[in-house]
Amino acid sequence: MNISIIGAGRTRNGIGEYIGKYFHKHGAKVTSVLGTTEKTSLQASLALRKYGGDVHPYTDFDQMVKTEKPDVAVIASPSPTHYEYLLKCIHSGLHVFCEKPFIWNPPMDPQKRVEEIFEKADRKKITLVMNSQWPFSIDAYEALCGKIVIQTSNTFLIRMSPPFPGREMIPESVPHALSLLYCFLGVGEIRDLGFESEGEREMAIKFSYWFGTQTCDVLIRLIFEKTPPRPFSFGLNDRIVFRSLGLEDYEIYFNDGNKRLKIVDPLELSVKNFIEAVERKTEPLIGRFHILHNMSLLKEIDDGYCEFKKRNPWKN
Repeated sequence: MNISIIGAGRTRNGIGEYIGKYFHKHGAKVTSVLGTTEKTSLQASLALRKYGGDVHPYTDFDQMVKTEKPDVAVIASPSPTHYEYLLKCIHSGLHVFCEKPFIWNPPMDPQKRVEEIFEKADRKKITLVMNSQWPFSIDAYEALCGKIVIQTSNTFLIRMSPPFPGREMIPESVPHALSLLYCFLGVGEIRDLGFESEGEREMAIKFSYWFGTQTCDVLIRLIFEKTPPRPFSFGLNDRIVFRSLGLEDYEIYFNDGNKRLKIVDPLELSVKNFIEAVERKTEPLIGRFHILHNMSLLKEIDDGYCEFKKRNPWKN
């Protein structure tokens, strides 16, 4: 399985390099990267070579596909470019591992666009996934906190530190929260959406998540943090885990009080799940219906935030 990565540089969130690392680890071969300039493309290709093999730099998508003939494209470029690259990849017959948010151009109808994308992919038997990796940590969460018990009324808290301030925190981080809710609780709808904002650096998003006859009070706290490692925690019904990194081994740990558990990087599990879905022609965990649900609620939250800012222009 040959992989081309679109946007493997470190200018923004820099996740493309780590995605490439895990593709290499699980038997795929990253053969090329696409950057916006020759300099950034070369830098990304050199960074990926340490994981094995030659990685060729490109600045033209069509030339890369024609020369390299990849099986898979990883889309790790800025989110406003995702839609165009998804269409190009499908037209070229490539399976796609796309960073979250799947598409992001707020004026467009996300449900209509996502359905259009998957209809085109289905005709060519192409596998598409969105990388929203934290659902792959749920088994580890239960191993540390105990089996999840869903009640009539529930609470969910997540705290993230996106590397961008202001409104951009929403598409950068909220897909993770929505993916966890989907995997914990199933399909739901948002009611009583509200916001609190401390300038451009901090934001709290609150809503009730209704699924069937049950509810979950959700609090998403976003605090801008430019430098990694960034604080991250989440939990259901007051069982909150905090992520930490080993100072010597750089491994990932979940912490719950005085309990600590080493976990597999959820990004690695996300890549592995995608590879298996392509090879076995099975449905990936973060597939069509998950993505449709995620993007629809993300748009609803973003629209709500824009209305909040209109009503409260002094909160900047």
